[in-house]
Amino acid sequence: MTDTPQAELISSFRPQMLKFARLQLQDDAAAEDVVQEAMESALRGVERFGGRSALKTWLFTIVRHKVIDALRERGRSVQVSSLERDEADMDEAFETLFRDNGHWSPAGRPRAWGDPEEALAQRQFWQVFETCLEVLPARTARVFMMREFLGLETDEICTTLQLSINNCNVILHRARAGLRQCLSTGWFAGEGAPC
Repeated sequence: MTDTPQAELISSFRPQMLKFARLQLQDDAAAEDVVQEAMESALRGVERFGGRSALKTWLFTIVRHKVIDALRERGRSVQVSSLERDEADMDEAFETLFRDNGHWSPAGRPRAWGDPEEALAQRQFWQVFETCLEVLPARTARVFMMREFLGLETDEICTTLQLSINNCNVILHRARAGLRQCLSTGWFAGEGAPC
């Protein structure tokens, strides 16, 4: 890479891009390759960028496509145990949010989130969201990111990770519930402190 201001700026996002690629690919060498390809593509196409979106958004779109290509190209499956202990712990914590009759317990009841569009516009929200995502068990976060960020269909996730559709849906439910709980306490409760 050349030492231009664009190259330096793009390189400043490398650690975040690498972290994302490692989570998805579960292979340090493959993640390094994907990020390097993404950065090279970004440098070749920087003139076409035009600033229509944030640079970080543009870069992560590139790395996202490279990760999807790598996942599809690999065609190999990752062996995953049916339930990891940290996911079982998450289930137990989730159960404490409800009474025996299935209704919310007073402490578990969701709080009003105010104006969600206003919160989404705030840069700090995404920092808290990223922290909340990191708190999730690794497999849970990976499945969530494959579905919601990479946009893969459930059957493709199941094939890649050797999961049943039911297990995948349970993992996605856990991820969303865990994120909701973390965001409720770390952002919407007004405390301003991440989980």
